[in-house]
Amino acid sequence: MTELVNEFGQPIGQPLPNWRPPPPPPREPIDGRFCRLEPLAPEVHADALFAANALNADDRSWTYMAYGPFTTVEAYRHWMSENWQGGDPLFFAIIERSSGRPAGVASYLRIAPQSGSIEVGHIHFSPLLKRTRAATEAMYLMMRRVFELGYRRYEWKCDALNAASRAAAQRLGFSFEGIFRQATVYKGRNRDTAWYAVLDAEWPTLRQAFESWLADDNFDEYGKQRMSLAHWRQTVARSRAAAPTSDDSV
Repeated sequence: MTELVNEFGQPIGQPLPNWRPPPPPPREPIDGRFCRLEPLAPEVHADALFAANALNADDRSWTYMAYGPFTTVEAYRHWMSENWQGGDPLFFAIIERSSGRPAGVASYLRIAPQSGSIEVGHIHFSPLLKRTRAATEAMYLMMRRVFELGYRRYEWKCDALNAASRAAAQRLGFSFEGIFRQATVYKGRNRDTAWYAVLDAEWPTLRQAFESWLADDNFDEYGKQRMSLAHWRQTVARSRAAAPTSDDSV
C-alpha cells in the first residue's frame, strides 16, 4: 500500500471516506447449528450454568478470570445479577443444542463504535462445551455478527500467562499484537496482558475457513475432525490469493 503524506511531508494513515460508525451489538439471540447464544438472564441461566461448571474436576478454569470460582449457586447468581443488564459488557449464555443446556458464557466488551473496535471476553466454557463444534461455532457466530454490523477490529485480550487462552486466540485466527506490561491488577496479582485481533479485511478468509471446518464432511462418523481449523485457514488463504476477484462481501 502506498504511503500517504500530508502537506508537511508527514506520513499519515489511509483515508476512510465511507466510514460510518456501526451500531452497538443488539441484545438479541444468535442462532447456529450446534449452539444458540442467548442474552444472559440470571433467572433463566444461572442454575444450569452453575451445574455445568460443577462438572469440572477442580477450579482451574477460574484462575485467569477476574472473578470466581463460585462455591454456591446463590453467589454465582448474585454475580450474574450485578453484571448481566448492561450493554457493555454484553453477556451471552451459550446453549448447546444437542442437550438444550446452557454450557458456557461469553461477552462483547470495550465496545467502541466510533473507532469500529470491539472485544470478545469473559469466556468461560463448562466441560459440556469445551472442545466441541458448538464451542467453535459460538466464537464464529460472535465474530460474524461483529463484522456484519460493520466493525473494523475484533479484539481478544488475556493474561499473558494464560497459555490456553493464547492458544485459543491463535487457533481462531486472531493475530498476536504484543504484550502490555503491568496492564492491570486482579485477584491481588499483576497481569501483563497479551493482545490479539482480527481485522475486517481478514474476516472473509476466516469466515470461509470456519464454515469449512464446521461442515459435516469435515467430521468422521465418530465426530472427530478430519482437517483442523488451521488447515482450513491456510487452504482458504491460498485459494483466495490465487483468485483475487473472489467475493469479499460480509
